[in-house]
Amino acid sequence: MDIALARAWVQAIAVAVDEQKDYLTQLDSAIGDADHGSNMHRGFTAAVAAVAALEPASVGDVLTKTGTTLVSSVGGASGPLYGSVFRSMGKALDAPTADPEQFVAALAAGLESVKRLGAATPGDKTMIDAYTPALAAFQRSVGAASDFGAAAEAAADAAETGMRETTPMQARKGRASYLGARSVGHQDPGATSTALIFRTLAETVNAR
Repeated sequence: MDIALARAWVQAIAVAVDEQKDYLTQLDSAIGDADHGSNMHRGFTAAVAAVAALEPASVGDVLTKTGTTLVSSVGGASGPLYGSVFRSMGKALDAPTADPEQFVAALAAGLESVKRLGAATPGDKTMIDAYTPALAAFQRSVGAASDFGAAAEAAADAAETGMRETTPMQARKGRASYLGARSVGHQDPGATSTALIFRTLAETVNAR
């Protein structure tokens, strides 16, 4: 991961969110406030503009600016949660390039930050249910000496599996938890946008 790739990843997330914003809102309308798609779109559109105006010295500068912009421009839970992930990753990547092991450590820092902020654990029907298996898959691939692209692809696949597995869960955190048993049968929007972010990472890395 280098500065150009980090920029390209943020841009790719913005494009993917723009394409999927109505779907994310549809998912959120069933168990949330029906604003996840619009919030994510506003946040990553602002992040692309902020990163474009930046003269970064490190990969971390790009990700930290992304996170700071998400916090300041997105309402609801999405801004603080995703902002915390990107800022934590940014703090861990204070260099012009990052190897797969360093990127894994940054992803782990991002997961820990969102766990602290949202107090969620796997099985609560949140973004954690996509993020946790994605990180584990990335770690396994890197441990097996896979290259960055293969590791990112494995992480994206795992995130999408985790995303789908939220459907039969009953929500225990966030707005959806208020619905109790009525939250069962709906895919979690946060897990869906998390899977989207991991998929764009794989696509961006493997497009180089």
